[in-house]
Amino acid sequence: MERNKLYQKKEFSDFREMLHYVAETYNDKIAFRLKKNGNYQDISYLDFKKDIESLGAGLLKLGLENKRVAIISPNRYEWCVSYLAITTANMIVVPLDKSLPENEIESSIIRSKAEAVIYDAKYKEVFQKLKEKKTSNLQYYICMDEEKEFNQLIEDGNEEKEIYQNIKIDNKKMSIMLFTSGTTSMSKIVMLSQFNICSNVNAIRSIIELKTNDILLSFLPLHHTFECTTTFLTGISCGIKIVFCDGLKHIASNLKEYEVTGFVCVPLMLETMYKKIQKGIKESGKEHLVNTMIKISNVLLKFHVDLRKKLFKSILNKVGGHIRMVVSGAAAINPEVVKGFNNLGIVTLQGYGLTETSPVLCAENDKYRRPGSSGFPLYNVELQIDHPDEKEIGEIKAKGPNIMLGYYENEEATKEVLKDGWFYTGDLGYIDEDGYVYVKGRKKTVIVLKNGKNIYPEEVESLVNELDYVAESMIFGRKRREDDLELVCKIVYQKEALKEAGIPEEKYHEVFWEEIKKINKTMPPYKYIRDIILTEEPLIKTTTQKIKRHEEMKRTV
Repeated sequence: MERNKLYQKKEFSDFREMLHYVAETYNDKIAFRLKKNGNYQDISYLDFKKDIESLGAGLLKLGLENKRVAIISPNRYEWCVSYLAITTANMIVVPLDKSLPENEIESSIIRSKAEAVIYDAKYKEVFQKLKEKKTSNLQYYICMDEEKEFNQLIEDGNEEKEIYQNIKIDNKKMSIMLFTSGTTSMSKIVMLSQFNICSNVNAIRSIIELKTNDILLSFLPLHHTFECTTTFLTGISCGIKIVFCDGLKHIASNLKEYEVTGFVCVPLMLETMYKKIQKGIKESGKEHLVNTMIKISNVLLKFHVDLRKKLFKSILNKVGGHIRMVVSGAAAINPEVVKGFNNLGIVTLQGYGLTETSPVLCAENDKYRRPGSSGFPLYNVELQIDHPDEKEIGEIKAKGPNIMLGYYENEEATKEVLKDGWFYTGDLGYIDEDGYVYVKGRKKTVIVLKNGKNIYPEEVESLVNELDYVAESMIFGRKRREDDLELVCKIVYQKEALKEAGIPEEKYHEVFWEEIKKINKTMPPYKYIRDIILTEEPLIKTTTQKIKRHEEMKRTV
């Protein structure tokens, strides 16, 4: 058994093959549980496939084969149907960020040359204006909430499915166009094929065992490959049930309501959740008892006796009571948080990847984990460290079937990252002697001091984010008189929590500075934080909660 291929699973080369397999294998099993007006509606795998085929046929009847079709909406069933209907009907899907402002939606539609758009009713006004302006290639405007548009297409297609059945898929040509994070004028468009994404689904299936009774909560935006590939596509390929979050404020209640067993998330969410758990334990006065039970359960685990679900039942009930597994990605997570969740019986797996890599490059798995690392490269991915320094840290480069075709209409940018068969990620990291991959941070964000020392802001931020009353933080370098840089930390504080603790506003700076001094003592002097900036205003972030450092700096300095 290879350490990056634990399970022998059916492999797919395109979405049609995958769709046929899941409908045949899981048939009447529930694929989606939806909530509409307080009532639940279950969609079987067979019905899911029928909706996809019918919508695909309906789109083909409009003459859209080989054309680009955009989708924009919050996470919902119709998004999933649209994505697979477009791609399995030999069209190119353009998933758009649901949080884009009006001008950037227009720019994305124009740049992608989309000829049709499928959208949620909340964007109706935006597309009405776009229709009137006639600045794009759009010919068809299909609202998910209009019976005469979305549902009518499904009905029309249902009557003539032959047009869909006769389609042949070229799994290695561009099938997905994805905008990278950033403003639309600056962002690049990543071109992915179905072969790219299926190779990633195949590899994920081989290291994480999703069970047919698993229920995954989808709340990260589906337009992003991390959620789309891991929760949606990998999830359905394993016959699980998908439920949709009612909104970030409702995650805790949704976990309980749907008896969710797993989800994919970003570190910020897990760290916030862990802080709340720790706070609850502290306030109950059971900190010593819980720590003792953790020690006992960890000893028992060595003898293959797992009592964590019983020992920590009251704690686990606060996060729904059924969670068994969490996958974290998009940024590095504090190892203490990972250990904390694992101690309670929630397996927490860290992964790493980029949109350009469909997206996963490496991940921890059901058997091999090391908190702080991003696990091993997937079985079909090769990773190397380019030009490592004296600490073996260098740029991570990757090779494999999941690497993008290139950036759309941007040959120069493509040549910068694709060289001699390797994709240069722009991330710095190292691989330890056991083969575990560690990601230190973005090449562009590293703070280089005059003495040549490198500081990875993400590392220091993870320490600050552990502090009480800190919602999030950002480390940056500020010039000082000696023409060198000093570290400054911008802290977003939790005002309500500070109020509850009875700390007056004039004492905030003093309280945080005392904690920062304690952090400084744990680090070499060149990493000391020399100043702090306090704010209530959340940092500017992408939809996957990565800090937009350049934009944040504009309003900070």
